Amino acid sequence: MILQKGQEFSTNTAKESRMKAPSNVSQKVIQSTLSHYFNEDDLNRHFVYLNKLPSDEVDCVLKIKSDLILAGLPFFCEAFNHLMKDKIDFENVLVFEGHSFFAREKSEINFRLPFSVALSAERVALNLLQHASSIATYTAKFVEKAKKKGIQVIDTRKTLPGLRLIEKYAVTVGGGFNHRYGQTDMWMIKDNHKTFFGSLAEAVSFFRSLNQFYTPLLAEIHEIEELKEAIKLNVKHVMLDNFEPQQIREATKLKPSWMTFEVSGGIRLENIANYLIEGVDAISVG
Repeated sequence: MILQKGQEFSTNTAKESRMKAPSNVSQKVIQSTLSHYFNEDDLNRHFVYLNKLPSDEVDCVLKIKSDLILAGLPFFCEAFNHLMKDKIDFENVLVFEGHSFFAREKSEINFRLPFSVALSAERVALNLLQHASSIATYTAKFVEKAKKKGIQVIDTRKTLPGLRLIEKYAVTVGGGFNHRYGQTDMWMIKDNHKTFFGSLAEAVSFFRSLNQFYTPLLAEIHEIEELKEAIKLNVKHVMLDNFEPQQIREATKLKPSWMTFEVSGGIRLENIANYLIEGVDAISVG
């Protein structure tokens, strides 16, 4: 991000938008995460420096130098407002959320800030914007390939601690879907559950004993025989974990109309085409 005092800049906006930006993320929720990031940057320890920084307004230029889907602008803008006494309306910046940009266009987004705020919040703001844009851009590549077969691309809980909110948000900007925000969003029967309780049936029995009427159940499945057992147990959602494409085709022949198939494990952009199989509802990527 470039700062200039008293200089005019032209704006070259994206020529197309891949999708509408997701519904507004609560500013209060964003601010709670930003507090952690700014505490990590230890700004308060140098309050004399912060108080003496000039507060003259400067022109700020966000330059887009790569082909990407821009994501994370609500976090980017709130990072600056986090240090402001009077909040700034970033409407002219937020309109670019979810837009596709191309390096050849040399696109720029312009806004104004007090120099002290721009300088102090710049690194946190840019770190979040770059991270979210990277995830959104990468997600969109999977979504583009999977949509040919009507298969949804979903994320996992393999997120960086402290960054789950923005990472999952970025997935939706890229056109993907969220799996679970936390462990209790869905009861997921994993290998450790089956090992401890003794079987898939016993693990299913345990989770059903919790009497959670609206909480769905998902079972991690590793072989065809286990899938047959899940069908008998009326487990609605199954994850075919590390299934080879041929095994998935075999599994889809057994799939009841009421069951959903998620495929996971070792799926990359280079090989996703092998997993775009009729009967697969979703592919999860960490």
